[in-house]
Amino acid sequence: MTAILGLLFTVSAIMKITLNETALAQAAAFGISTATYQFIGVIEILSLLLFIIPRTGVLGTLLLVAYLGGAIVTHLQHQQPIAMAVTVQVLLWVTAIVRFPELGRRIFHAKNIVQL
Repeated sequence: MTAILGLLFTVSAIMKITLNETALAQAAAFGISTATYQFIGVIEILSLLLFIIPRTGVLGTLLLVAYLGGAIVTHLQHQQPIAMAVTVQVLLWVTAIVRFPELGRRIFHAKNIVQL
């Protein structure tokens, strides 16, 4: 699952960084400048690298989750379909919980973490 996500985010980031025609059309539809879209691609690839490296994987997960949350909101604002972004978001969470069991324990057993 990590490899699938890695490939997906890599292709997406490269399209943004290299200013692929399809990516530029989408950026224009959202009113995003090309420089900003390239910067988003850089953030995406850096977050992916943090996700892939086991030691920084949880941080990378949180950054990619936030990135996808922003993508979902942007699509909703412009009446674009969100199914793909939501599917990737779910796959990302499932992958993170499988890769980082402590993350899953903290999420699903939060009442045991902080006791007042």
